[in-house]
Amino acid sequence: MTARPRGAPVRADDLGVPFDPVRDVRRVVSLVPSLTEAIARTAPGLLVGATDWCVQPPGLGVARVGGTKNPDVGRVVELAPDLVVANFEENRPADLDALRAAGVPVWVTVIRTLPEALTSLERMLAACGQDPPGWLADARTMWADALGPPPPPEVTAVVPIWRRPWMVLGRDTFAGDLLARLGVANLYAHADERYPKVTVAEMLGRRPDLVVLPDEPYAFSAADGPEMFPGVPVALVSGRHLEWYGPSLTEARRVLGATLPRSGPASSPRP
Repeated sequence: MTARPRGAPVRADDLGVPFDPVRDVRRVVSLVPSLTEAIARTAPGLLVGATDWCVQPPGLGVARVGGTKNPDVGRVVELAPDLVVANFEENRPADLDALRAAGVPVWVTVIRTLPEALTSLERMLAACGQDPPGWLADARTMWADALGPPPPPEVTAVVPIWRRPWMVLGRDTFAGDLLARLGVANLYAHADERYPKVTVAEMLGRRPDLVVLPDEPYAFSAADGPEMFPGVPVALVSGRHLEWYGPSLTEARRVLGATLPRSGPASSPRP
């Protein structure tokens, strides 16, 4: 992709925090796996650092700076990035404030829905000096007919994302929004918390049509998870395609559609 010209106007990130890089962005550290993959697929030469959890694309050869929740701030500063990209949910404000205090520009994304993801990714890449990439256009095309209000649900589901203790997708989550656009209603979508702690009895008490078990952040598998929900269909799904925003969106509809029960017209793109 081509870099944008010098002298770009002052921008604000998704939190409304002004962003004005002192020079062209040539060195980026990403603190979010989805954003790492997005930048690596768009302009791989920009990345100089990423978290230990940034596993896409395979073989990414950049410095590692710890986890999303506990990055090594000193190591990030040592890498002299022109920009650090982060997410309001994945990263702690204290770490981002420490980076800003060290003079490092930070761009924070806010992504809770599919439309937010598509817009936020374009803005984040623009902050990196990049024009919209082809994969982002492909993602928009793939989901074009599903970007309006979610359809009436075909099935209801609970979506555990952790065990010991059990936690589920609650309100205002990207994964929950993606499922809704595929016709799967999250029974905890109106919970007070975004990731409430629950019991198996509570989940079963809501009488879900389906239990959706992603393989991250907890690595649910055929041998770990389904046995707790006897008599309820279980869908084991790719966490990257359900929970990540970025190049995975070009595949997510097909991958999830092949795993989840048929769920109305939004389960596959229109011809």
